Amino acid sequence: MGFGSIWHWLIVLVIVVLIFGTKRLKSVAGDLGGAIKGFKKAMNDDEDKPSAQPQKRLESEEPDAEFPERKNDKSRSG
Repeated sequence: MGFGSIWHWLIVLVIVVLIFGTKRLKSVAGDLGGAIKGFKKAMNDDEDKPSAQPQKRLESEEPDAEFPERKNDKSRSG
């Protein structure tokens, strides 16, 4: 009797139905289906709507970070 046999899963299903009952399992399945449907709808709505304003690049005279290896390269070439 392996883990993937049909009898194993039938016994597990019967035990789950006896513990929780069909009414509770039906409501849990409905809630799960509604959550998945809402998630898919939100993902599709997010992809369909482009952002209202295009993103702007901020320009500054100051560098974002210091790169010591670039300083060393400039000193070698000059």
